[in-house]
Parts: sequence; C-alpha cells; structure tokens
Amino acid sequence: MPGQGGNIGMAAVAQAKPDGYTLGIAPAGALTVNPHLNSSMPFELKDLAPITLLAEIPFVLVASADIPAHSTSETIALAKAKPGALSIGHGGNSTAMHLTAALFTQKTGIAMELVPYRGTAPATVDVLAGHVPFAVLDIPASRQLILEGKLNAIGVSSARRLPSLPDVPTLAESGIAGFESVGWFGLVAPAGTPADVIGRLNLAFTKALKDPSVVEKIRTLGAEPAPTSPEQFARFIQSESTKWGKLISEAGIKAN
Repeated sequence: MPGQGGNIGMAAVAQAKPDGYTLGIAPAGALTVNPHLNSSMPFELKDLAPITLLAEIPFVLVASADIPAHSTSETIALAKAKPGALSIGHGGNSTAMHLTAALFTQKTGIAMELVPYRGTAPATVDVLAGHVPFAVLDIPASRQLILEGKLNAIGVSSARRLPSLPDVPTLAESGIAGFESVGWFGLVAPAGTPADVIGRLNLAFTKALKDPSVVEKIRTLGAEPAPTSPEQFARFIQSESTKWGKLISEAGIKAN
C-alpha cells in the first residue's frame, strides 16, 4: 500500500486486527522521519508492535573523478577552502540520502549546498559527469563506478565497512565520530498482537535473515541483513527518531 512515504501502509497495519496475520514492512522514513516533517500523522508509533529490523541500506559519499578529494579529510579541507562553492547531490528532499548529506555537513561544520534530485539515477549521472562535485548514492548505483575508478569513494555511511566495498572506510573511522546513517526496513505488527505471536514471528524471520542464500540475495540489493529482537528494534526506532528529529529541526528540513 504505497503512498505518503509509507504512512498509508503503516496506518493500515496500525488499524488491523492484532492477530498476527497482518504485518507491515516498515520503512525508516515512515517511523522516524515523517513524524518530524508532518503536523499530523495517520498513525502513532504506539499503534505498532516492533518484531525485528530486517535490513539496513548503507550509502556512500562519492566525488567526481576530477575532484581532488579521495578521503574525508581532503573533502573537508576542500570545502573549507571554498566555503559555499561546493555541493552534494542526493536522491530527493527528506530522503535518507538527503539526511545523510545533511548529517555530514552538520558534523563536519562545512558549508556545502545540498542539491535534490528525483532519485539516485539522475544524481549518479550528474556526479559522474562532474555537474555536481559530490553525491550521496546507494551501493547498487555506485559500486561498479567506484571499482572502475570513475567515482572517488570518500566513505560509507554505515557503522561498519561493507563486504561489497571492503576498501572504502566508514565516515566514522575517517574522523567523523559517531557518524552513522542508513536507510532500513523492519517488520511490525498492530499493537496488541500477543507476545507469543510476536516471539514466533521474530524467531522465524531472524532465522531466515541468517540463511546464507538470503544474506547473499539481500546484499545483491545493496542492503545488509540486520536481525534483532523486538526490544532491540524498539530501542533502535526511538534512537533513530531522536537523531533525525534533532537534525531536521536544526537544519530546517521541510517536507516536499
């Protein structure tokens, strides 16, 4: 049930009978970003029962091949030498890639224009052509271009290095302490679903997420499996909501 950045689907789950037969694939934005961008929401977090985080979607900050920056320190130095003259392309206002770019400029204290595109593809085309010097891209769109040397990989946004780009450091290990920004999807049920049902669903899904064939398939989609307990997922949702709410407020980010 698409629409409103995941709000329509999550509202349908929230209003469903809590018997374990209606579940929702919850996108990060619907649970942790949209509530900070919309004055009214068709559901509240308390209307949903977390089951498990399913997968995280990391991003990578890249530079055009002709930009003299191959690391986080070189990017910061270049931006400080040309305050306000450089820009970072991303996949659209209020998307996870937009928030990643905003978090990067906030944590580094550099002035760079954030340029929204209608998705990853046009952002990739423009950074590849040098029309925009930097961009936050997803892994499927950027990996081969990085391996071929057509884009400079500055750093990945996840807390750990990625198996698909093992030689690219994280932004956190490159000097931006505590940096982590990923898109993600999780599994939720209507609030009031019996605890034993939640437990059985969690066991089944977390087992599947550790199956080597499932892990391989998820990684081909540019994501990383991330099974959790229901309690861990609940804490993760709250921490993500707090982090992005603070950034959205401080950066003055508005909904499209």
